[in-house]
Amino acid sequence: MRNKAGGICMALGLLLLTGAIALTGYNLWDEKRADEVVLETVQALRAETPDLEVLDPEGELIPNYILDPDREMPVIEIDGRDYVGYVEIPQLELSLPVMESWSYPNLKIAPCRYEGSVYHNDMVIAAHNYTKHFGGLRNLMIGDEVRFTDGDGNVFTYEVSSLEQLQPTQVKEMCESGWDLTLFTCTLSGRQRMTVRCTLVSEEIAS
Repeated sequence: MRNKAGGICMALGLLLLTGAIALTGYNLWDEKRADEVVLETVQALRAETPDLEVLDPEGELIPNYILDPDREMPVIEIDGRDYVGYVEIPQLELSLPVMESWSYPNLKIAPCRYEGSVYHNDMVIAAHNYTKHFGGLRNLMIGDEVRFTDGDGNVFTYEVSSLEQLQPTQVKEMCESGWDLTLFTCTLSGRQRMTVRCTLVSEEIAS
């Protein structure tokens, strides 16, 4: 009886080990796939960013988002998916496309706009904690630079002002924080949200 029970336990152990190895392999493949999509999409976004600025009577460039404060962020379609621009984090050597709206399937492809707009200084961007997505957010420091380029080519430059961890249920605290830009992802345990708050420091108008 003991030998039979031991055999069953050993078989279960091997089954669990095999499952863990298979899951790890899938996660690594999924992350690599997402990295390849991100790289190709950023290159395409840079190539397709249009020039839509106009001149005021004095010859100064006025961005569309100032001419029309209620304007929606322009969307660029790449491979059937909609993007509102791309975010760059020099400290982490990242340049990532940002999808127009978030969903769990979208997050498996690229970072997503969770809520808000750069034009209203309240945009929230979510991403998976893949190594080459937002997995390195925990390594950022106060003062590090973050840039966002919209579909018109306008560049918004921010600096990291605060890092915190929120509970998954703290949606209001995440989205109604008063910060100009928020980036977040799951912690390694998945139980909390690593959250980076950023302050706008400059704007460069496309020409």
